[in-house]
Formats: sequence, structure tokens, C-alpha cells
Amino acid sequence: MESTIVIVNLLGAVALLLFGLTQVKDGVTRAFGVKLRTILATSTRNGPRSFVSGFFATIALQSSTATALTVASFAERDLIRPRMAQIVLLGANVGTAVTAWIFATGVAWLSPLLIVSGIVLRKGSSNARQGGGTALVGVGLMLLSLHLLSNATEPMRASPALGAFIGLLDDAWPVALILSAAMAFFSSSSLAMVVLILSLASAGILSTGLIIVLVLGANLGGAIPPVIATMSGPAAARRITLGNLVIRAIGCAIAMPLASYGAMALQQLPLSESMLPVDAHLIFNILLTIVAWPLSGFVSDLMAKVVPSDVQSDDGPRFLDKDALDTPVVALANATREVLVIGDTIERMLIRAENAFKHNDLAPLTEIAALEKKVDQLQQEVKIYLSQLGRKGLDENDARRSITVIDYAINLEHMGDIIEKGLCEQIRKKILNGFKFSDEGYDELKTLFDMTIENLRAAQSIFVTGDFALARRLMEIKIDIRRLEKRSSGRHLERLRDGLMESLQTSSLHLDMLRDLKRINAHIVSVAHPILDESGILGESRLRTAETRA
Repeated sequence: MESTIVIVNLLGAVALLLFGLTQVKDGVTRAFGVKLRTILATSTRNGPRSFVSGFFATIALQSSTATALTVASFAERDLIRPRMAQIVLLGANVGTAVTAWIFATGVAWLSPLLIVSGIVLRKGSSNARQGGGTALVGVGLMLLSLHLLSNATEPMRASPALGAFIGLLDDAWPVALILSAAMAFFSSSSLAMVVLILSLASAGILSTGLIIVLVLGANLGGAIPPVIATMSGPAAARRITLGNLVIRAIGCAIAMPLASYGAMALQQLPLSESMLPVDAHLIFNILLTIVAWPLSGFVSDLMAKVVPSDVQSDDGPRFLDKDALDTPVVALANATREVLVIGDTIERMLIRAENAFKHNDLAPLTEIAALEKKVDQLQQEVKIYLSQLGRKGLDENDARRSITVIDYAINLEHMGDIIEKGLCEQIRKKILNGFKFSDEGYDELKTLFDMTIENLRAAQSIFVTGDFALARRLMEIKIDIRRLEKRSSGRHLERLRDGLMESLQTSSLHLDMLRDLKRINAHIVSVAHPILDESGILGESRLRTAETRA
């Protein structure tokens, strides 16, 4: 009976730890999700910045798995180079290790204060406050779980059965590593497993060598969930998560035979015995980073060979199910999903155009024509699908949503035309003629490119959620874009008057690119019109000054 109570208490403490981790991830995502993704996407131009962005993103999200999946989605859309993605994940691994080390330093007494503060913050009206409050509650629950784990493992000191089991593991390190990896995999958290190892070690029932082996297993198991999550995804995403697993697996394979020497080394260092699991976890990940960083390019190339490129499939619609036309709500959801695919395709076109602009490379432009053809085809299929739906008779709300979906699809198609026939032609002229923008002109255009891509991502969210605050913000950004375009044009003319050679050569290209990016943003902002119009704050030609709707 006593052993059953111990197991129940242990499982309950682990469950609370996992729930706390989920709360932190959900809270941070709600409060800062867009900003975190933006920072992660834009801070990966070199190795050090990639490592730091992965490190801090994982500390914020309390999940290297979440970071891995985010980075994999960036790789899928060519937002990050594969080598940089592997370095981001090395930073994420170290971030998880540092988090475990911080939690083990005896800050459990902060748990009640953090939970109370989080509950107070959650009563706020803004997403940032509510998300921040949820994250604080999650951290408080994680710290509370550490206290419960310590209490749950205390009776284990005198358990003959557990002592015999630990003795068996101590004589079979490969089995111990597999067991630890399995537990980390099923909990989807290497952090949770390391904290459990920490609690067992504090009970004095684990040898130093076994601690190292269990920590290695936790690292290995923590790399498996992202691989499983991306198995059905594009090849670019699978290469990133599989590469991370390969790096950790090789690291564990090298470290395990040396675990006995590592145990002797740790015992010689002035380290606290109660902190050995988190110290070993941190040391392993730092050493793995030092060794794997220079090999990240090789790993990326190897994964490109191991994971073949996706077979090019038909560019036709994937979600326009004819059988769903008898159920308007389902048919509209299908059309919405298809239009989101069109939006993602436009984003890929913009990213390729920007890459060609930044790197003076024609290669990214080669796919633009095919992508634009896909956009044309899909938006035509969406219009036909919804016209068929309209013949069956729709109520007022469904009819309004149908018009909104068609309007957004048409605006996306216009964006594709502008990118292919405008931006790409101008970029091609710049590269073929060897023109060079002035530093100021280049920065102005790059800023507008980045803002356009971010605005498109916001528009995709607005299209699905109908979020009023985000729609209003997007409409206000239209004014910022107009001012930026006007200011950039004015500065360009000033540089012309000053006789700056780069500006003289690129005058027409600069102004044409400004105009086209402004036009693309005008089409992007159109997604906010139905939401603001329905709210009564959209005038005939401009945004009225009014109180924000509650």
C-alpha cells in the first residue's frame, strides 16, 4: 500500500510538472508568439545569432520541441538556411539545460508568489497580460512540482525493491539509457525527465555514472517527438528535426562508453552532489554544441541526401471537396483552407523575391512563374467552388463569408501578378545590369520587404480568426506603409539632387519597387475591411476615429 502511494505521488508530481510546462508554452505563445516567431525568423543570419535565438526562444517557451517545430516550419518556407537551423537547435538544447539548472537552484519557495501574481495578471484585458499571467502560473506550478517530487522520492531511500531495480540499471547502462529515452519521449520533454532524475538523485539512490547515462537518455528521447511530429511534413522540415536527432544520438553514443570517466571527473570538480544531474545535462549540451557546431553544414548536407526531396505533386486544389457543398459551413471551411494555401504560396514568392534582391542571385526567381501559375489556378478553383455553393442558397452570414473568401483570394491573385510582373522584373534588371542601390536605399527597400511579409502573415491570421484588434492594427499599418513609401521616395530624390551615383543608376528601379510593395500592402490590408466595416468604424475612404470595440 505504501509503495502504491509513493508511485501515485510521483506520477502526480510529474503530471503537474508537464502541465506547468504546457501552461508556460501556451502563455508565452499567446503573449509574444508572433514576436518570438519574428525574432526567431530574422535572427538566424549567422551562427552566433542563430544559437542565441534558439537559446532564448527555448527558455521563453520552456520547450525545445516547440522551438524545433517552429524552426522546421521556417525551413519549409525557406526562411532559414538548414545549417543555421541546426545551430538554432543546438542553442535550444543548451536553453533547456540552463532552464533545468535554474529550477534546481532552490527557488521552489517562489512558487506561491508566482502563482498568485500570474492569476492577478490573467485578469487583465490584453493578450500580453493574460498570456504572461498564464506563463507565470505555469512556472509556479513547475516549481511546486519540484517540491512534490522531492517529497515523493523521499520514501524511496528505504525501498529494497527500488534499490534492487536501480542496482540492475547500474549494471546495464544501455538499458538505463533506453528507459530514460523512452520516458522522455512519452512525456515529450527532456526537461521533465531531467527533473525526475534530479529528484531521484537527491534521494541518494543513483550512482554518478548512472546519473550521466540517464541524462544522456533524456537528451536522446527529447529529440524524438519533433521527428515524429514532422514525419508527414515536407522534406525540408524533416531534415531539420532528423538532423537534430542524429547529432544527439551520435553524442550519446560517444559519451556513454566514457560515462565512468565522466563520473570520476564530476566527482573531482567542486560541484554539489544534489546538482549533479543538471550539471551533467548542461556540460553534455555545451560539449555537444562545441563539437557539432563546426559540423552543422556537413549534417545539413547529409540530411539532404538521406531525406529525398518531395515529389512534385499536382498544383490543383487539395481541400475543395465537392461532396461538402451540401453543408455550407463545411464547404466554406474547405474554401478557407484552400485560400490559406494561396496565401502561403504568395509568402513563398515574396521570400524568394527578397532573397534574390538581398543576395544578387537570380536562382530564387526561377520558381516564381510556377508559383504564380499555381496561385492563378487555385483562386479560379475557389471562385468556381463557391459559385457552386451559392447556387444551393445560403443564409446571410454564409453568403457574407463566401464573398469575403472570394475577395481575399482575388486580392492574393493580384499580389502574385505584381510580384511576378513587377518586383521580379525589377530585381532581374538590377542583377543583370550590375546595379547597386545606395546603402540607405537598400535599407529602405529591405525594411519595406520585411514589413510586407509580416503584414501578409497577419492577414492570414485575420482571415481565419476575424480578430478585430489585429484587423484594426493592420489598417493602421497601411498608414505607416504609405508614410514609409513617401519618405523613402523623398530621400531618394534628395540623393538624386546630391548626385549620388548609385541613386542615379537605380532611380527608376527604386521608385518602381516602392510602388509595387505599396500596392501589395494595399491588397493585404483589404482582408481587414469586412471586419472593420461590420464594426461600423470604417468610413467610405478612411478609418474613422472611434473607440476600439470592447
